[in-house]
Amino acid sequence: MVDPEGAAHVSAVDAGTYDYIVVGAGSAGCVLAARLSESGRHRVLLLEAGPADRNPWIHVPIGYGKSMFNRDINWMLETEPEPHMHGRQIKVPRGRVLGGCSSINGLIYIRGQRQDYDGWRDLGNPGWGYADCLPYFCKSEDQQRGANEWHGAGGPLAVCDVADDQPLVEAFIAAGAAVGLPRNDDFNAATQEGLGHFQATVRRGRRCSTAVAYLVPARGRRNLHILTGAPVSRIHVSNGRASGVSFARGRISHTAVAQREVVVAAGGVHSPQLLQLSGIGPPELLQRRGVPVVHALEGVGRNLQDHLQARFLFECSRPATVNDDLRSVWRKARIGLQYLLARRGPMSWPAGTAGGFARTSPKLDRPDVQFHFFPFSTDRVDPRLHPWSGFTVSVCKLRPEARGSVEIRSPGIEDTPAIRMNLLDNPADEVTMLRGMRLLRAMAEAPALADWIRAEREPGRDCQSDGQFLEFLRQKGVTVYHPSGTCRMGSDPLAVVDHELRVRGLAGLRVVDASIMPVIVSGNTNAPIVMIAEKAADLIRRAVP
Repeated sequence: MVDPEGAAHVSAVDAGTYDYIVVGAGSAGCVLAARLSESGRHRVLLLEAGPADRNPWIHVPIGYGKSMFNRDINWMLETEPEPHMHGRQIKVPRGRVLGGCSSINGLIYIRGQRQDYDGWRDLGNPGWGYADCLPYFCKSEDQQRGANEWHGAGGPLAVCDVADDQPLVEAFIAAGAAVGLPRNDDFNAATQEGLGHFQATVRRGRRCSTAVAYLVPARGRRNLHILTGAPVSRIHVSNGRASGVSFARGRISHTAVAQREVVVAAGGVHSPQLLQLSGIGPPELLQRRGVPVVHALEGVGRNLQDHLQARFLFECSRPATVNDDLRSVWRKARIGLQYLLARRGPMSWPAGTAGGFARTSPKLDRPDVQFHFFPFSTDRVDPRLHPWSGFTVSVCKLRPEARGSVEIRSPGIEDTPAIRMNLLDNPADEVTMLRGMRLLRAMAEAPALADWIRAEREPGRDCQSDGQFLEFLRQKGVTVYHPSGTCRMGSDPLAVVDHELRVRGLAGLRVVDASIMPVIVSGNTNAPIVMIAEKAADLIRRAVP
């Protein structure tokens, strides 16, 4: 959370007193600000380090290709050199804008598996089983297909189907059937296993971020104050209670007082960073970095998890990909008109239009890998599309064994934290990724999809042995940008928050975002974060006398 002005603060200003201060206007923070202010009884301050979501590419679904690498709205973080990935630094983009990552992500709506949430509950977190969480998924959702036992309609967050026919996607789904993966038309219902079309957080062809879904309807409330360009540098603690925050706007420092609670919703990287900068964390780390210890919590910044993925790049045998659309002036004009006139076509699609979930061993009781199908091809570190007709299929392990960390480098907010994923440091992750890559290769060889493939560009047909596949993964593997778990929920000594998301040992302070996940969910993380925030808002409101 770096001051965008990069300037020294020359004065301090009292920013006022609020009932609740929410730090971070991302996927969780927007939900919290809207829900905590909706009764009109409580004053709420929402602080966002980045700008308002005025960049037009944020709101066009295909615009993730531009926003994902735009430093004006993206923190563009990187890991430390990863020892098991040939010392490469892996990119960790994080939203720095109203809506946070929900304003820059790939828009895919996936909840995870029933067992994920039952597992959280069984780790000592009552109230977080699947049956407890499902009502909050439904509450948040405006499902295009209507409400049923799995889905809600009329909620703030739009969830829709991709309207256009995509023959290449149908070939991918048919290839899955050839290797034993059934078609699945709803990954968020009774079962997750199989291949199918993804649903997306899109409404009438425009991105439905949490800023759009939750903040836009709430903006007119007199009891909700939203400040952008306001990075928070410290949480104040007095007599064992969070009492407020310090934040900057340009060259001016401000202090705001929280009469009830400070709620940290800055994400899997910045939430532990802010706690550590505030003296809440592992004492040895804080002392080494010159930060006075306010409250010792060994687990702050530990337990970092993300989904490691291998991306197979295919040259298509016919000009049917987004690469072809954007290489042709006439086709670009056509998709532009499609979007302007009907809000359809490639400009309205999420990053992955299809995908699915599979078990890499018949001994498993649930899927352990996820596939993403992208109707384009690009190097992940370079947003430019390849100059040939291409598409991408990736595979990731859903529940990695690797655990990393987030640690401050200094007592100053100007330094980004040190992020260590420790990818592939556990042999079990290697085994699952190998099985997943071989399953992906088998799908590519199935006649339904093979007919669409002129060549496998990466890793290439010469890649056959386990050693070659692993070498490809170490050279090219990236994450799915789902950093989680760094302020995990639980009751053991390394847990940071309890089952009501209260920071253990402190009053008036909660963390509400992906960092509270004890174990990362089996799929994309945005929908679960919205659910967590919806549930947290109820927990907070119930605590009001």
